[in-house]
Amino acid sequence: MTQKSVLAGVILVAAVHLTSAALAGANDYAFEPVKADVTKGDAAMVVVRLMHKPTGKPVSDAVIFASRIDMAPEGMPTMTAQLTAVTGGEPGTYGFKTELSMAGGWQLTLSAKVQGEAETVTGKVVFKATE
Repeated sequence: MTQKSVLAGVILVAAVHLTSAALAGANDYAFEPVKADVTKGDAAMVVVRLMHKPTGKPVSDAVIFASRIDMAPEGMPTMTAQLTAVTGGEPGTYGFKTELSMAGGWQLTLSAKVQGEAETVTGKVVFKATE
């Protein structure tokens, strides 16, 4: 009877572990600004870091397939700017060159695929363009 109890306990622990792993998903990741303030202009650089929240480690193998920057924080979501992906510089960082024509709040919206993750990771990062 003791062996059956131990075996049942091992199976229960394994099932709980597998269930918690299956519940991991896109919500385990977050984009965050490397610098929240960016100097406005024709060659503004915005850099974000993609973090795996449970481990606190940056994710460097993501593929960003959609990006948009606009002035939604200022109530002007139709005020957009072009984005060009560039090297972020550090592991887990993703950079974008853009033209921030106005000072104020800008929101960068990203969609990415993370290796081994079935769901798309999406996030919004707010930057402030300064003079």
